Amino acid sequence: MAKVWFIPAGGTLAAYLSGEIDHHAAQTLRREIDAQIDTQMPELLALDFSGVTFMDSSGVGLILGRGKYIASLGGRLTVQNPPPQICKMLDLAKIHYV
Repeated sequence: MAKVWFIPAGGTLAAYLSGEIDHHAAQTLRREIDAQIDTQMPELLALDFSGVTFMDSSGVGLILGRGKYIASLGGRLTVQNPPPQICKMLDLAKIHYV
C-alpha cells in the first residue's frame, strides 16, 4: 500500500511517497496530491520517491499527470531520490530526476 505525506515550505510542496505504486494506489495518490496542490498552490511540487519499493506504469502516469496539472497552474514539478529500480523505469519514460 502506497502512502504520501506532505511538507509545505515557502513556494514548495514536498510530497514524500512510500510503498508500492500500482494502478489502485496511483489513483488514491493522485487525489491526495491534487488536493494539496489545490490547497497550497505551490510554485514547485517535489515528488520524493525515496520510500517507494515498487512502481509500475501507473506511477509514470501519476508523475506525468501531476506535471501537466502543476504546469497548468504556472508551477513546475521535480522528481527526487528514486531508488535504482525506479530510475530504470523513469529513464525509459524519459522522466528527469535528481
